[in-house]
Amino acid sequence: MTSLADGKDTTMTEITEQRTAGIVARYVAVWSEPLPESRRAAIAGLWAPDGAEFVEGTRFRGHEELRARIAGAYEEFVASGRYAVTAADAVARHDDIVTFTIQLTAPDGEVAWAARVFLLLGADGLILEDYQLTVKPLAG
Repeated sequence: MTSLADGKDTTMTEITEQRTAGIVARYVAVWSEPLPESRRAAIAGLWAPDGAEFVEGTRFRGHEELRARIAGAYEEFVASGRYAVTAADAVARHDDIVTFTIQLTAPDGEVAWAARVFLLLGADGLILEDYQLTVKPLAG
């Protein structure tokens, strides 16, 4: 058992679940961050410096490429208010792999796009590899 600052005893499993939930929440939030400097800090806190995202046959490696990718997605989908970035309740973790579903949700609640995300984490908890596999394509 490990004692947390609040005095509550908890197991490593509970800490892992808490860390996993935090990683997913921060990952989802970075796609909606309007301020470039806040987005930059969020990316540095999530991905390893040479971390990579793979999506639709394209690789984005390192913080600079990730910043450009995420800023472009924010401008295209979120800044207009057309969509919010959300996560479905399907989070799982096994050792250094976290998986969940990320979505673009319209103001009426309809899911317009969804992808299954697979994150490979380093020992420091930062993302080494991030795979987005589209499960519901955006209507053309």
